[in-house]
Amino acid sequence: MTITNIIAIDGPAASGKGTIAKRLAAHLDYAHMDTGALYRLVGHEVLQEGGDPSDEEQAVAAALFLKDNFDPSMCNNPLIRTAEAGQAASKVGIFPKVRAALYELQVNFAKYPPNGKAGAVLDGRDIGSVICPHADVKLFITANVEVRAKRRYEELMAKNGEVTYEEILADMIARDDRDENRKNAPSKAAEDALIIDTSDMNVEEAFTYIWDIINHKIQKNNA
Repeated sequence: MTITNIIAIDGPAASGKGTIAKRLAAHLDYAHMDTGALYRLVGHEVLQEGGDPSDEEQAVAAALFLKDNFDPSMCNNPLIRTAEAGQAASKVGIFPKVRAALYELQVNFAKYPPNGKAGAVLDGRDIGSVICPHADVKLFITANVEVRAKRRYEELMAKNGEVTYEEILADMIARDDRDENRKNAPSKAAEDALIIDTSDMNVEEAFTYIWDIINHKIQKNNA
């Protein structure tokens, strides 16, 4: 049976999309996939091997290895949550063969959520536009880059990170540019996605606002 209860959430780094996706999945008892973690895993693997994430051959080899050996527990590796892994993810993500290798993983997760879940929430950069173009709900969550850099800085400092706000801001601007301007599956809102700016919202305000939208759609569909 093909599952059609799919929520696609896209947006740039530190927009709040991951936090919102996790909470929505828990609230609805849906499966959740942070698709960005897949690219972080690929980038991290290249770095672990002493390679260069900007090298297409190395990036594709790591992506194919992940495709054949993926286990959801891999996404819990704290080493893929560093700023370095985030930059590596953005670099490997520009290669069409890397994205193609991970495409099937994401599509199958959305169509057939694990553990008998009734639906799935996926967050990333191209979920609504490429991975799940027929998702029941499409959201594009964003915030201005200064706010996002501050959020990421505070997150990393809470984990004893040795970074400066200026470094995070520069990295985020560079990553946004790569993600938005890559030729294959650029990061952008799907035409039918609802765009939500969380610059002036805390987590609770953003979740409440988004849940009201989704709950209204659920009630409408069940009417």
